[in-house]
Amino acid sequence: MRVNTWPDAGVACVAQWTRVADAVAALPDSIFDEASPLPGWRVADLVAHLSMCAGLAARRLAEPVPDRADATVGPYLLSLGAAASSIDELTRSLAAGKPPVELRVLVQNAVDSLCDVVSSTDPARVIPTRSGGMRLDDFLVTRCVEGVVHGLDFSPAVDPDPGALRIATRALLAALVAKAPGHTVEVRVPPIAAVQCVEGPRHTRGTPPNVVELDPLTWVRLAAGRLPWAEAVADGRVRASGERSNISALLPIL
Repeated sequence: MRVNTWPDAGVACVAQWTRVADAVAALPDSIFDEASPLPGWRVADLVAHLSMCAGLAARRLAEPVPDRADATVGPYLLSLGAAASSIDELTRSLAAGKPPVELRVLVQNAVDSLCDVVSSTDPARVIPTRSGGMRLDDFLVTRCVEGVVHGLDFSPAVDPDPGALRIATRALLAALVAKAPGHTVEVRVPPIAAVQCVEGPRHTRGTPPNVVELDPLTWVRLAAGRLPWAEAVADGRVRASGERSNISALLPIL
């Protein structure tokens, strides 16, 4: 049996989504019809989407068990972009006509269901996903990513749980490597991780010729399309050196 490579995913997932649920509970009714930071979505739509994200693990567990786990975190995250249109439609449909009190209940119930899943389900349990069968511990990593990213969509942003931020950072780096495998560019996100990506000459010793270095929150915002590459470079949040260090063509990941 495969060793659990995300041993803290369940704990971090619950911690992050608890923060998100608390932030939703504190939202005043008056802003639900205002525009959210996501183009075309009201705050009400964003809140409805949160309930979908947090409750997805429990919904998947209710479906037939796949024969094997052949889906992994990086490719799964890359697949979300292709589903954007259907996700948008479902989100708007769920939010339509619901008052703030009902949307808050949806989020809290979804987070409660996530807590139940984490506390009572074997992490090696295989569940169906859009990318195929996936271990529950891997799927909880994707829920960490969603929780961290959408927590940052609040104003003010929800401070990520440190464990969830660490997992989201590693997961989005894994997606980058899956999107552009190779060894030409080294992306460093201290103190969490560093990966090599982009096809080309392999670096073997000394300082790599192409290096991108940034902090975890900046990486998550870039990977999620919440921060333009040029802006992050211009204000120093991204330090890129080497003629092939501009990885903007690979972003966003989500």
